[in-house]
Amino acid sequence: MLLFPYDSDLLAAVRPAPQSVADVIQTMQVIDRICIDADGLKWFNGLYLQVTDAVRDRIARGGFTNLAWLADLDVHFAAFYFQALEANLSGQVAPGCWQAMLQCRSQAAVARIQFALAGMNAHINHDLPMALVKTCESSGSYPPHGGQQYADFTALNSTLDSLIESAKKTLHVRLLGDALPPVSQLEDRIAAWSVAAAREAAWTNGEVLWVLRDSPPLLARFQDTLDGITALAGKTLLVPVPLALAATAPDL
Repeated sequence: MLLFPYDSDLLAAVRPAPQSVADVIQTMQVIDRICIDADGLKWFNGLYLQVTDAVRDRIARGGFTNLAWLADLDVHFAAFYFQALEANLSGQVAPGCWQAMLQCRSQAAVARIQFALAGMNAHINHDLPMALVKTCESSGSYPPHGGQQYADFTALNSTLDSLIESAKKTLHVRLLGDALPPVSQLEDRIAAWSVAAAREAAWTNGEVLWVLRDSPPLLARFQDTLDGITALAGKTLLVPVPLALAATAPDL
């Protein structure tokens, strides 16, 4: 579904499958250059680009025990985002959790931070479990909870928390940059979303998907359920903040 005149350029940018972390970053940089400030996709993509830059830098410093596994996960993970965007832009059926965000990319009443977190919600809660399975297929086994790969996986949580806390401050404006009302329920919705909890759930859901590979019907039902739950959370994060809020109490 095309919402902006440049969406055909976005479609062309995300069609090539990334082969490396450098490819992932390059595609995200192209998306960032193409999208205007009035496009909600820009604010999720920008936050995700910061995260991927941090992952690349840490890999370069040897900051993980299993560098190849973490880099492979990063590439498979990003590919799910690019595939969802490609499906949406080409008129195919994207996962419902991604549709929740992509279909309202131009809604000016939604805050930039809402778009950023709704994208993170779709990507972590829905895509990350499947990316974990994809990464593990080459080795033929899913890493144990608490093992080497799990330690590398959770080591990113502090970096992600820091970037998201910063985004909560810099992106706490409406899509077009105007100020939000001083009092709203937006803060409660944002505070309720935890990246560490989402990533822990993603690891567990990845384990479930791995076990269900030999039962395709049950696997499909579980994936549909995961998509539905994630879509519901995304829609909650994307509820527009009213343009004006009642600020006076009735006369007594």
